[in-house]
Amino acid sequence: MRRVESAGPWGIWGEAMQRQGSFSQAEYAGKKKQTRRDKFLAEMEQVVPWARLVTRLRPFYPKGERGRPPVGLERMLRIYFLQQWYGLADVALEDALYDSQALCGFAGIDLAVATVPEATTVLNFRHWLEQHDLTKVLFDEVGAMLEERGLLMRQGTIVDATIIAAPPSTKNKSKARDPEMHQTKKGNQWHFGMKAHIGVDVASGVVHTLTGTAANEADINQMAAVLHGREEAVFADAGYTGADKRPEHADRDVSWNIAIKRSIIKALPKGLRDVVEPVERAVTGAGLGRAPLPHRQESVPASQATLQ
Repeated sequence: MRRVESAGPWGIWGEAMQRQGSFSQAEYAGKKKQTRRDKFLAEMEQVVPWARLVTRLRPFYPKGERGRPPVGLERMLRIYFLQQWYGLADVALEDALYDSQALCGFAGIDLAVATVPEATTVLNFRHWLEQHDLTKVLFDEVGAMLEERGLLMRQGTIVDATIIAAPPSTKNKSKARDPEMHQTKKGNQWHFGMKAHIGVDVASGVVHTLTGTAANEADINQMAAVLHGREEAVFADAGYTGADKRPEHADRDVSWNIAIKRSIIKALPKGLRDVVEPVERAVTGAGLGRAPLPHRQESVPASQATLQ
C-alpha cells in the first residue's frame, strides 16, 4: 500500500508524523466538508510545536529496554493534548479515539494496523508527566514559542482565578479526601477542590502564567505569582482590591486597574451610580476586569482540569 501525505483534511500530518495510509484514511481525506473539530485540530497542528516538545520530553521517556515497548512519545503527547482539550476521562478518551476518525488521525493512529492505547496507558503517561514535573515544561515551552512569534506582547496582564472541583467523597481506597484540596464558599455556594490562579496577556488573550492552590486561598495572595514582572498595566476584578498597596508589589511601576466592589457601587447616590454602573459593565464586558478563560464556569471538574 502506498504512503499518503495526508491523514485527513490536515495535509501537514503526513509531514509531521510519517504514517502508512489506509483506505479509510483516504476516504476521510476526500470528504468535502470540514467540521469544526477538523478545523480546530488543523489549527492546533500548526500552533503546537510538536517537535520542540518531544525534544524536551525525550530524555525522560522510558526507553523500553525491558518488557513491552512503550507507545511512541509524540503519539502519547498528542493523545494527552486531546484529553485536555475535550475534557475526557481516560476510558472516554479511549472510546472517542475509536469512534472519531478526526481524533484518531490527529493522534497518528491507523486502526487498520494499530490499536488505540488503553485507558491505563493514558493514565500512566499522565502520571509520568506529573512525576517529572513535565506539564510545566510543556506550558513554558509553548509560551516561549508564542513569545518568539510575537504573539505574547507582555505589556499588560489580566489576573483572575477559577475553582477546580474535586470529589468530596471519602468513599475511596484511602477513605479520605485529597489533603491538597480544601472547601471554600463563593456567594452562597460551597465548593471543594483547588483554585487555578491565572495571568493572561492583555493584548492576545493567551495565558502566560498559572499556579494552583487549595480552593480557600485568597485570590490576592497569588497575584504576584502570576505577574511576569514586565507589565506596564495590570487588570483584575474586585477580589484583588488593595493589591497595589501590598509589600510584594511595592517596587512595581505599573498602572493598576482594579474593578470597584459591587457593594461600593450600590452604596453610591443614584445619580452617581447611574454613571458608574455602565462604565463598570463596559470594563467587565471588555475583559479588563476578568481574564477571558476558555469555557469559563464556576467550577471545573478535576478530571477535566489541565493542571496536574
